[in-house]
Amino acid sequence: MTMISVEDARERLVVAAEPIRRTVAVSLCEAAGRVLAEDVVAKRTQPGFDASAMDGYALRAADTAAPFHPLAVIGESAAGRAFSGKVGPGEAVRIFTGAPVPEGADAILIQEDAERTADGALLPKEAVSPSQHIRPAGVDFSAGGILVKAGTLLSPGAVALAASGGHPRLTVLDRPKVAVLATGDELVSPGEAVGPSQIVASNSYGVAALVEASGGVVVDCGIAKDDEDEIAGHLDRALSEGCDCFVTIGGASVGDHDLIGKVFSARKVEMAFLKVAMRPGKPLMAGRIGAMRLVGLPGNPASSMVAATLFLAPLVARLAGRPDRPMARRAILGADIPENGPRTDFMRSQTALGEDGSLVVTPLSRQDSSLLSIYAAAQVLLMRPPHAPAARAGEPCQVVDLG
Repeated sequence: MTMISVEDARERLVVAAEPIRRTVAVSLCEAAGRVLAEDVVAKRTQPGFDASAMDGYALRAADTAAPFHPLAVIGESAAGRAFSGKVGPGEAVRIFTGAPVPEGADAILIQEDAERTADGALLPKEAVSPSQHIRPAGVDFSAGGILVKAGTLLSPGAVALAASGGHPRLTVLDRPKVAVLATGDELVSPGEAVGPSQIVASNSYGVAALVEASGGVVVDCGIAKDDEDEIAGHLDRALSEGCDCFVTIGGASVGDHDLIGKVFSARKVEMAFLKVAMRPGKPLMAGRIGAMRLVGLPGNPASSMVAATLFLAPLVARLAGRPDRPMARRAILGADIPENGPRTDFMRSQTALGEDGSLVVTPLSRQDSSLLSIYAAAQVLLMRPPHAPAARAGEPCQVVDLG
């Protein structure tokens, strides 16, 4: 299988994926960031009564016509404590924002336009018109109306709206289950003693963070030695546990100790691609077994994280039902850069705001794919097409956001 372009690889892996159809009911506290599976229909009307929009006095608008005459204040209406009587001619009720408007009143005189006489009567200073400063019942929404449509990525505001409509729980798409396995005899977990020729496994934690941020839930498979049977055992367990995606880190190249391709072949994985014409991240493979996607990420830290950002994160978001986002956006170069080679280059870069508010992007001085410190210092990836000519500071460019 030949090396393919970044665009072709995204088509085969990301665009070809369909959202999972499993649903789960969650509490409102767990709903933000999830994708709604069913329309949220209002169970009540909001507000359920005519309500005051201001602090002031509920009265009949006709009683505020000039010349002004004192009105008798016969009670008070506050939020949660409505006035139970009726407002008649020459009468008013002290009222507060959000409180029910008493029967008989048709307007609110705000407190700044009123004064109280020595004997407690109300003397209007301005005339009001009928319905002034009153929020009519149902002005926000009415029972039976759709508050939030299925397929919506639930924002905090949408969650609050659902709560106001009387829903303590919402039915959402389940999170994609993503098994993450680091591979390599050289790896030890953070905090463990690092022996000769060993390094700390770090990529899996960054990849897991990307999965969670994209709407998935991580199944941590830990570290597998360079052993085909051990790696295959993790793959089989991911299948048996109903994982939606199985991700390996390391061993995706073609060396004697790169075993992921051999395991995928032995398990009859339907491969989508084996290499991508990109730098860093060329040894990237993807395929599927039934409904489960498989992604083999390279082992170098920057290669692994760049590939996960470009391919795994949007795949998980798509499986979660989240809206598709463009891969790149426009920016302005902050430094001269040389011509590019035959692969799409993703240069770890930092950003600043130009005087006109534009995003200015400057590549970091070192781009070695083994340098995790350089990746962590970057805010974006400067994307350069194959064979792009040299470019100068101030010219437009395309960037991919990190995080």
